Amino acid sequence: MKDILSNALIALLFTAQFLIVQAGFSQDNQPENQDISALREDPDNPLVEIQTSMGSIILELFPKEAPETVANFIDLAEGRKSFLDPESGALVTRPFYDGLIFHRVIDGFMIQGGSPTGIGNGTPGFSFPDEINARSLGLDRMQALDDEGVPHPFLRIASQTQFQSVILEPLYAELNISSQEELENNIAAIEERISNLTVKDVYENQGYEYTETLISRMPVRGVIAMANSGPNSNGSQFFINLIDTEWLAGKHTVFGRVRQGMDVLDTIGGTSVDEQDRPLQDVRLIQVKVLQ
Repeated sequence: MKDILSNALIALLFTAQFLIVQAGFSQDNQPENQDISALREDPDNPLVEIQTSMGSIILELFPKEAPETVANFIDLAEGRKSFLDPESGALVTRPFYDGLIFHRVIDGFMIQGGSPTGIGNGTPGFSFPDEINARSLGLDRMQALDDEGVPHPFLRIASQTQFQSVILEPLYAELNISSQEELENNIAAIEERISNLTVKDVYENQGYEYTETLISRMPVRGVIAMANSGPNSNGSQFFINLIDTEWLAGKHTVFGRVRQGMDVLDTIGGTSVDEQDRPLQDVRLIQVKVLQ
C-alpha cells in the first residue's frame, strides 16, 4: 500500500509540474492569447506582429505621424498593394514580406529587411516621399557649425572632402555659384550663409523636403523607420534600431516602435554575419500581420 501511495504521489507531482511548464510555455509563446491592447500609447494605432525565425516582435505603428508610410507597410504586408516581382518582372499582389530575410544586421546599430531580392538591392517598382517634420525634430535650431567651425555631430563630417561635399558644394548650388570668379565675388555672402546654416538647411540643400503638418519622432532604440537611398526614395525596405541613432533624424521616416520582443531583436543583432553584414544563417520574416 505504501508503495502504491508513493507512486501515486510521484505521478501527481509530475503532472502538476508538467501543467505548470505547459502553462508557462503557452503564456510566453502565444502573444495572441494575451491582452496586448495596453501596449499601445494611442488606442487608435495599429499593432503589427513580425514573426521571425528567431521569435516574434510586436510593433505599434504611427499613422498620424506617417500616414502614407504606415499604409504602405500594412498594404504590402497584407497583400493589398502590387509590387514588381524580382524574378518574373511582372506586377504581382501577394503578402510582400512573408519569406524575406533580414539581409543587413549590424550589432550595436540596427537590423534591416524588406529587400525583394534578399541582398539589399532591387525595388518594389514604386517609391514614395518622406514624411518628416524637421522642425519638430529641432533640426532648424541646430547650428551646422559651432563657433569654432566644427560641424554638428549629426552631419558625420570627418574630413575636408566630406565638408566640401556636404556643406560647400550644395551651398554653391543654392547660391548659383559655378565658377572661381563667382566664388571670389561672393565670399562675404558665403561666409554669412555658413554662419547661419542649420542642420535642416544642410539636409534641404541635399534634396530633403520636409512637412510641417505632421509630427516626427527621433530615431531612438526600438523604432522602425524606412530605409532609403536618398530623399523621397522609400519603397519596401525598413530598419529597426538597436540603439539611439540621432544622426539619422531628418533623413528617415520613423513610423512605429517595438512594444514587445526587443529581446528578440537584440538576439538577431548578435547573430554572426559576413563582410556584407548579412547573417551567415538566414533570419527570416515568416509573416507580418496586423493584430488589432
